[in-house]
Amino acid sequence: MLGYVTLGVRDLNRAATFYDALAKEMGTPRMMEGEKFIAWGVPGGAAGLGICLPYDGKPMSVGNGVMAALGASSPEQVKRLYETALKLGGTDEGPPGDRGGGFYAAYFRDLDGNKLNAFCMTGG
Repeated sequence: MLGYVTLGVRDLNRAATFYDALAKEMGTPRMMEGEKFIAWGVPGGAAGLGICLPYDGKPMSVGNGVMAALGASSPEQVKRLYETALKLGGTDEGPPGDRGGGFYAAYFRDLDGNKLNAFCMTGG
């Protein structure tokens, strides 16, 4: 249903280092970029993710209740994404684990406080 998700950041280059590492783990290249935005995805593939400096010029803010979920290929990849995020300065919001119904996930925040989740369905 979603085409892509965009998250606001304070410093585009600083945030790009964080998201480049997550995208590398997922095998997802940068698809587009400009002075105020960068997007990762594959044309014709699953929904992509973008980061941007807010276009209205006002400071970015974190949406209460907003979260972007990254579809991982396995529980091991969920763990690697979570560990990569924390290693790069992200903060823990819930370690990797089974959340019930075959939903395996980890929760973390990026350098600007945006909430992310890495997940996979394990069939359980």
